[in-house]
Amino acid sequence: MRDFLDYHPILFVTSIIGVIILVCCLIFSHTASWKRGIVDLKSDWNNGIEREVNVYTANGELLAHYEGKIDIEMNNGGYIKFDFEGKRYIYYNCFVETIAEIE
Repeated sequence: MRDFLDYHPILFVTSIIGVIILVCCLIFSHTASWKRGIVDLKSDWNNGIEREVNVYTANGELLAHYEGKIDIEMNNGGYIKFDFEGKRYIYYNCFVETIAEIE
């Protein structure tokens, strides 16, 4: 074993790093956060996922309802932005509910 380490230290270090990455992926792939991340990636890759979007006013009245393949842009600016059926929708200072079936 010592001869192997003397001649192939880069291979040994690379193998250790690979094993660590593999173990981390196996551990984290069973968390809810990981699964939510996968759904987000699917939405990004496929230009949206099938979902319902309900937009409400501040007093709780339904302002708009959308249903279909929708990709929502996440932000912290007090608005929601998404494209639906060839149009861009931006709602400021509204309450938004999104419902999506997760496989």
